Amino acid sequence: MAVPDFQTLMRPLLSLHEGGQERTLAVNRETLADAFELSEEEREERLPSGRQRTFDNRVAWATTYLVQTACLERPRRGVTRVTDRGRQVLRDNPERVDLHVLAQFPEYDEFRSRGRTQRPTRTEGETDRGGEPATPVEAMESAYSQLRAALAEELRASVLGRDDRFFEDLVLDVLTAMGYGGSREDASERLGRTGDQGIDGVIREDRLGLDVIYLQAKRWDPSRPIRRPDIQAFVGALQGARANKGVFLTTSRFTDDAREYVERVQPRVVLIDGRELAELMIDHGVGVSPPRRVFELRRLDEDYFSEAEPVTSSGNATPGSVNGGADPGGGA
Repeated sequence: MAVPDFQTLMRPLLSLHEGGQERTLAVNRETLADAFELSEEEREERLPSGRQRTFDNRVAWATTYLVQTACLERPRRGVTRVTDRGRQVLRDNPERVDLHVLAQFPEYDEFRSRGRTQRPTRTEGETDRGGEPATPVEAMESAYSQLRAALAEELRASVLGRDDRFFEDLVLDVLTAMGYGGSREDASERLGRTGDQGIDGVIREDRLGLDVIYLQAKRWDPSRPIRRPDIQAFVGALQGARANKGVFLTTSRFTDDAREYVERVQPRVVLIDGRELAELMIDHGVGVSPPRRVFELRRLDEDYFSEAEPVTSSGNATPGSVNGGADPGGGA
């Protein structure tokens, strides 16, 4: 049989977890390939880029959507486990689980629109509200947005798999890559240690070191949000250091009351949650490889053609198009 599309893989993949056990991506791939009775040739089929097996890619995308809609969870990197919602989805959809099923959950739209500010994204086979297929440019933008969101999720999971010291260094690398203070060696230092009273690092705001920004970094699971008391402790540490500016970074998220609190306190504090941190890592090349492929989209330069004189079907310029309409031979 042909390699199944990623939506066809969703319910079989989810059902593998039905017993509640933790499963690795590699085991899931092998079990699904056996279940669909894929030949060796089908298992080895590769994407047009040649960089990844088609089946592996589709299993990964099915996993991503199920995780993003909270049907599966990742207790640690490379491992998935079913949630109560996932079990309910299996009970409610005995035949098939696909994007139409997952679209009922608010996390679906959040994942699809992540990183976009103008319009929601669409996946293969979807149409706009008027029922018209997406344009080629919209399809490319949609694919890019989904790839970027999936990469951001991979980055956050990878960071969670490392220790606190690694995370403290990572946030300094991100801020340095953003241009704060110049070189990594000159711009920053890591201060995380016992008794640091809520300050994990400091980075110079400019090359001259006229001002510094104090940092707090919390490598917390997304299920454990940063709350107002956590921010208040950081603000207290800043006041004790006579600091004017602080940045609180986390792999988790901030509660609404924590965000409201920083809007009305001094010193000024900027909050960067796990999603925003992953976006900054992508934008500034921290923890990601150089671009594999670059697509350039060009459009017609109407100004170029509007300045040219019209040409007849014979290829000659139309009358009056040369020398302001004078005789081409130069006669009076």
